[in-house]
Amino acid sequence: MQVAYTPEEIAAIVSPQRTSGRTTEKIRDIASLKSAQPGDLSFLGTPKYRAEVAATRASLVLVPLDHVGEPQANQLFFFVEKPSVALARLCARIEQSLWPHPPAGVHPSAVIAPGARVSPQATVGPLCIVEDGAAIGAGTVLQANVFVGANASVGEQCWIQAGCIVASGCELRNRVRLQPGVVIGSDGFGYEFVNGRHEKIPQIGIVIVEDDVEIGANSTVDRARFSRTVVGEGTKIDNLVQVGHNVLIGKHCILCAQVGIAGSTTLEDYVVLGGQAGVGGHITLGKGTKGGGQAGIASDTAPGSYLNGTPAIPYMTERRLAILHQKLPELFKRVEFLESRLK
Repeated sequence: MQVAYTPEEIAAIVSPQRTSGRTTEKIRDIASLKSAQPGDLSFLGTPKYRAEVAATRASLVLVPLDHVGEPQANQLFFFVEKPSVALARLCARIEQSLWPHPPAGVHPSAVIAPGARVSPQATVGPLCIVEDGAAIGAGTVLQANVFVGANASVGEQCWIQAGCIVASGCELRNRVRLQPGVVIGSDGFGYEFVNGRHEKIPQIGIVIVEDDVEIGANSTVDRARFSRTVVGEGTKIDNLVQVGHNVLIGKHCILCAQVGIAGSTTLEDYVVLGGQAGVGGHITLGKGTKGGGQAGIASDTAPGSYLNGTPAIPYMTERRLAILHQKLPELFKRVEFLESRLK
């Protein structure tokens, strides 16, 4: 990073409740507790690494309010409620300086249809295509090679990174972030087997992505067979996630990498799915449901469920079964021994 912040500037960003120690160093980088050097900032994100605080060479350390310990010479502790959140706020400020908002305007190589509506405060980068009837809101940035289809709309303050597609008729609301390669509005996967052939079912619905959603690189959200596929406000989707047609995702859900959701399934608010979890079609995951990594969920879940395994069962039951599974070889030996004695 090519940044330099004084401790006072960092304090203004993260608002520590109290401090301990002092340092004359400017902060030029961020590092883990173990690898940090003078001039670095580090943080205690989880209690697992508490013992590393005493040995770290970082000049400034973000620690939780209950941390016990004194800083070394030329070292400063900032006591904050949640060090990870404080670090995120600092990184947001650094991001603004490293990747400043580009100036408004349309690059000469972009192709804007005569019937498209592009705000004068929007930025349209090289080789972008905005088709007829599409709308781009104020403060939105389309980086290079972004495609916005006919009658699609992208709201205000969105950040659409290189190579993304917002297909015809689809809608991104405000402050949506799409990482490189995201496809919004690809056809839903629908076929009927007729007379020995797979006959395509037309997919004529749309996708709506609500405010403050972020979608990771190369993820896809399929358009609905009819009506709409919805990604709810504040939901965060990781890389390589597949959302099928007519899926309804509630507010503030988390979908980790390689999650797959089959068509016409509903995720109520605050659902969390671990990496590679798979969700069957035409079911409902109740509010606050959590699915562990690689969980296979094939039926409705009650609000607040915590599931693991395939087929998914309650988390603690699955963990107990996993432990018992490891004991099966010894159990079979004991059964064989008892059978031989009984004979």
